[in-house]
Amino acid sequence: MGTTIQAQFQVFEETGKPFQFKNKEFQTTLGPGEAMVKIILSTICGSDINTIEGKRKEDIPCILGHEAVGEIIAINSREGFSLGDRVTWTIADSCGKCPACTEYGLPEKCYELFKYGHGSIHNGSGLNGCYASHIHIRKGTHMVKVPNSVSDKAAAPANCALATMVNAVSQTKAIPKKAVVQGGGLLGVYACGLLKEAGVSQIFCLEVNENRFQLIEDFGAIPVDAKDGQKAVQFILDRTGDGVDAVFEVAGIKELISQGLALLRPGGDYILVGLVHPDSEMGITAEQIIRKCIRIKGVHNYAPWHLDESIAFLERNIGRFPFDELVRPPFKLNEIQEAVHEAQKQKWMRVSVKPYKT
Repeated sequence: MGTTIQAQFQVFEETGKPFQFKNKEFQTTLGPGEAMVKIILSTICGSDINTIEGKRKEDIPCILGHEAVGEIIAINSREGFSLGDRVTWTIADSCGKCPACTEYGLPEKCYELFKYGHGSIHNGSGLNGCYASHIHIRKGTHMVKVPNSVSDKAAAPANCALATMVNAVSQTKAIPKKAVVQGGGLLGVYACGLLKEAGVSQIFCLEVNENRFQLIEDFGAIPVDAKDGQKAVQFILDRTGDGVDAVFEVAGIKELISQGLALLRPGGDYILVGLVHPDSEMGITAEQIIRKCIRIKGVHNYAPWHLDESIAFLERNIGRFPFDELVRPPFKLNEIQEAVHEAQKQKWMRVSVKPYKT
C-alpha cells in the first residue's frame, strides 16, 4: 500500500549543531499493520534534552521526539483503526515473538526493539521521530485511540511520562496507604495523581522548586521542600510513624537513595525510575536492604497495556486534575531551537511543538 506525503521535519545531527529543518516528499509503502500518522502535537521530553546536550547518545542523524498525538492519514490492515482516528502509540516497536515479548512480560525490552525518536533517518522510511509533520508507525507498535474529551495537550506526553508512571505505580506489592514521590517534575506529578486516584491516603512529594508546589497539591499530594534533606525526612516521619509503604524515585539524583531508604517502613517498596543514566551508583550496602526487608524494583519504559491505562486514566480524571496546565502553548516546528531553549529553563513540565498552523 503506497502513500505519498510532503513532510517537514527537524534533523538532529550532533550536540552543539543546530537542528536542520527539511521539507521533503516521501513515497512509502505501508506493510500490513502499518500506518502513516500526521503529528498534531508533540512535546519535548527530558531525555531529548539530554541527547541534545550530549548526555546520552542516539543513532544520528535522527528525528528526535517520542511524545505526541496524531491523526491517521493512511493505514494498512490494522483492525479497529481507520482514517481520521486521533491516536497515540507506544514509544517501542516490538517483535511479539522473542522471550521478552512472550514470556517475560517486557515487550519494552524486545530483542528486536525499535524506539521512536531514537532511530536514524536511514532506518526504514526515516520518519521515525515526532519533531516532524508525519511519523511512520510500524506493525509491532501498539496504538491507542484518544477520546474526544482528552485534549491534545493532555494526550501528547502520555506515551512516555504517564505510561511509565502507570507501570511504576503498578509495581508495588499492594496499594500503599502512605507513599513518597522523590521529585516533582512531570513523572512525579503524574505519580501523585495516579496514587491519589488509587486511594492512597498520604502522598508526599519532595521537590526543591517551590514554583511546582501548587501543581503538586492540585494532583493530590503534600509538597515537601527538599532543599534541606534531613528536615524533609523528619517532616514525613513525624506524620507517618515508622515510614511509608512505597517510595518512587523520579528525580534521577543518586544522592537521594539514602533518603528513600530512611523514609521506607520495614518491608516497603522502593521503585526506581529516574536514575536511568550512568551517574547512578547508589552507594548503599546490601545490609541496608536486608535488615529492613525492603524490595527494590527498577522500571524503564512500559508495555502496551500501560499505555492503554494511561489514556483511560486521563479520560477518567480530565475534570479532576489540571493536565493542560502541564504543557506550554506550542512553538511551530520551524522554531524547534527556541522550543528546546524554553524546555531547558524548566519553567514548564513540558514544552510543545505543533507542525501545522492553528
